[in-house]
Amino acid sequence: MDASTTILALSALAQDTRLETFRLLVAKEPDGVPAGELARLAGVPQNTMSAHLAVLARAGLVTGERRSRSIIYRADLARLREALTFLLKDCCGGAPDLCAPLIAELTTCCSREPSHD
Repeated sequence: MDASTTILALSALAQDTRLETFRLLVAKEPDGVPAGELARLAGVPQNTMSAHLAVLARAGLVTGERRSRSIIYRADLARLREALTFLLKDCCGGAPDLCAPLIAELTTCCSREPSHD
């Protein structure tokens, strides 16, 4: 990843509906969500959602797979990881201990405790 592709990814997420959509898709991994359902969940018209998904797809943050008459969208977590890694590559001017709290937060934010229902 380079600066241009990182800027494209971050700018795609720099809008309320697109950020919310991406977060919804991350929460639904690995199954994905049909475009119409994303529109309903985000409370926007389907054509508006299509435009937002196109921006996210151009940035490489989402992929769409046609299933019958629906397109199922999924978050591209590898692309997000690449963008975040690019930002942290030269972490804190060569002093990785300064970034340790940030890295620790990023690596533990998604760990889930097994539910004991």
